Amino acid sequence: MNRIQQVIDGMDPEEALAALAGAVKKLFSLLSDEARLNFVVNLVGDSGDDKMASMVHL
Repeated sequence: MNRIQQVIDGMDPEEALAALAGAVKKLFSLLSDEARLNFVVNLVGDSGDDKMASMVHL
């Protein structure tokens, strides 16, 4: 994890997001629906059951 952070820190923010998006896209195809949902919830923060229910169809 530290190596990933070091690489990201050396990039422009837009470039870092593009690189991360590509990596996440690859990983998402390997994950279950529950794992993808957990990732998104962790990314945006847990803000209650109403938001969780609306994200079920991701």
